[in-house]
Amino acid sequence: MLLYWVINLFLLLCVPQVFSFASHQPMQDGILGRWDIVIKTPAKELPAWLEVEHSGVQTLTGRFVGSSGSARPISKIEFNNGQFRFSIPPQWEKGKSDLVVEGTLQGNQLSGTMTTPDGERFPWTASRAPSLQRQKPPVWDKPITLFNGKNLNGWHAQGENQWQAVEGILRSPKSGSNLVSDQVFSDFKLHIECRYPKGSNSGVYLRGRYEVQIADSIPVEPSSHLFGGVYGFLTPSEMVNKQPGEWQSFDITLVGRMVTIEANGKMIICNQQIPGITGGAIDSKEGTPGPLLLQGDHGPIEYRNIVLTPAKP
Repeated sequence: MLLYWVINLFLLLCVPQVFSFASHQPMQDGILGRWDIVIKTPAKELPAWLEVEHSGVQTLTGRFVGSSGSARPISKIEFNNGQFRFSIPPQWEKGKSDLVVEGTLQGNQLSGTMTTPDGERFPWTASRAPSLQRQKPPVWDKPITLFNGKNLNGWHAQGENQWQAVEGILRSPKSGSNLVSDQVFSDFKLHIECRYPKGSNSGVYLRGRYEVQIADSIPVEPSSHLFGGVYGFLTPSEMVNKQPGEWQSFDITLVGRMVTIEANGKMIICNQQIPGITGGAIDSKEGTPGPLLLQGDHGPIEYRNIVLTPAKP
């Protein structure tokens, strides 16, 4: 008889909680995955990115990329009846408030508001990021020389232009605007050479969305934030950068999300998946072709021999 009452007490206390969790699980699972975000500010739309995953059975965690900076870990995402919320401490600013993201899951869309560390509040929307998985290997077309060595034909600056074409070199002598190719591309192979002075920093944005980091990096342990990394996401296998003032080369293949990077003749990233856009991307429209973007707002930089081989449609 005692066993009978123990079993009934267990069923009374525990089973409703199990059913309650099960009923909420499908709704919670609807937010899992990767999301391309558009932040709507009064001045312009800004791109961002979100990834949500399980940590254990009920806890949601993830990663977030804003319009600048690197991918940031989210320790916990609060989710209840389709409403969610998370916060991230400032990446660089001291004494600032957290970035707070609040939203609603409705079908296959997210929407909500974002409160910045400065207290500004902006609406945002998000759609599921495309897989970009290719069904067959690319067939390569003819190479295209993107910089003619004489002028800036085929390129445009994002703001006031400081870029110069000098004796076959594409030069940004000081921090200023980024430079963007007029042409857009889907899958491609890219050869590009760069040179920077001591302490400088730049980057090559593939499709304008995924930054391959170029920086005067002290030879320490490899990092996604240092030379040859896909900023905030992919870490090179080794540090292969030369000394400041020397010409350095990249050979990059991008097919869908899969990227292979050779730097200075050594393969440092081999066919790895880029999860999403990096900070500073031109937009979050990952399913569309995009330009080549050369970062010019972090310091002096020079480029030459920019040759891109696109995949045939």
